[in-house]
Amino acid sequence: MTHIAAVGGGQAAVSLVARLRALGFDGRITMFSRESAPPYERPPLSKKFLLTSAGAGEVAIRPADFYTENDIDLRLSTEVERIDPIAGDLIVGGERVSYDHLVFATGATARSLPGAIGGDLVGVHTLRSIEDAEALRGELQSGRRLLVIGGGYIGLETAATAAQSGLSVTVVELGERILQRVASPALSNTVRTLHRAEGVDIREGVGLTALEGEDRVERATLGDGTVLDIDIAIVGVGAQPNVGLAAEAGLDIENGIRTDEFGRTPHPAIWAAGDCASFPYLGRRIRLESAQNAIDQAEAVAANILGAAAPYQPTPTFWSDQFDSTVQIVGLGDPSDMIAERPGPKAGAVSFWLYGPDGLRAVEVINDPRTFSIARRMIADGKSPPPEAVADEATNLKSLLRC
Repeated sequence: MTHIAAVGGGQAAVSLVARLRALGFDGRITMFSRESAPPYERPPLSKKFLLTSAGAGEVAIRPADFYTENDIDLRLSTEVERIDPIAGDLIVGGERVSYDHLVFATGATARSLPGAIGGDLVGVHTLRSIEDAEALRGELQSGRRLLVIGGGYIGLETAATAAQSGLSVTVVELGERILQRVASPALSNTVRTLHRAEGVDIREGVGLTALEGEDRVERATLGDGTVLDIDIAIVGVGAQPNVGLAAEAGLDIENGIRTDEFGRTPHPAIWAAGDCASFPYLGRRIRLESAQNAIDQAEAVAANILGAAAPYQPTPTFWSDQFDSTVQIVGLGDPSDMIAERPGPKAGAVSFWLYGPDGLRAVEVINDPRTFSIARRMIADGKSPPPEAVADEATNLKSLLRC
């Protein structure tokens, strides 16, 4: 094995190449990144990055000299044009580059609004890249009116940041509640209360009909007929995996690039990791959009390329900062789950324990890192303590690790 190629320049790609070197691979490594900036962390983009004048260097995943010191050929602003799995090569800039193993770490792209309803007006933003964040940062001026379309984590994090910057913020969510796809009703209620206490206007069960304006967005018409005067709009309606290149190469696509439990596609020399990959998990197929999964899955793929043959068995982990509160989630819950609520050790701290027919499935924690650490161990070990014990403040959570 002499050459491993990574297509992508985000967290998964960096974690992959770093792990390859840490495991002793001394062959050629190339990273092909479409972005002009060296690989950077995306989670801060909707939070602290918007509140500061930080540049790409402050959110870099690795120091600039990491790539040269580890003999990693990082090619920025580089678009891979085509991959030929049969020949085992890729085309980039008209050059044919052969590989022994190739890893898709292409991430995902923020969904945008159609131009027909005003999605291409000036002042309408998505937030996925550092360029997106820099453009939005220049718009977040105190006193302006912001509309956030979508009540998921990105939309709510940006809403919180904008409110802290002195903007008047309205969030509209088409679903019956914010965070409907990714959190329990209990967590949705808690986050809603948090935002409203900070002056954010959250409207649920109502969607956007159109954005309007001459060249720049000026108004928004909602599904209930309400017309809002606005200065900025942020579209936070999810992301779609970047699978075009993989599909053109004939790979299987199923809500992402389909892989087996090792991260391998049906082509034995092609793998996928991070936001673009779908994989088997507890009898179903999932795709996880989180920094932790990008790290863990990419490191597992690196080990498997080098012969580990170890199935990737994640402990799904997510986190979000909203105002002065931190939300941490471990596991994957379901809207039908029974919820046991446990008060935290201080004001504003609480955890929600989600139980399905087979026991504990997920834990959602606000401002209580110690409880989250214990809950993560429980989920990782398949523990399911009795819900009545969890809800009892007098119970020592650590003692439940023996359940």
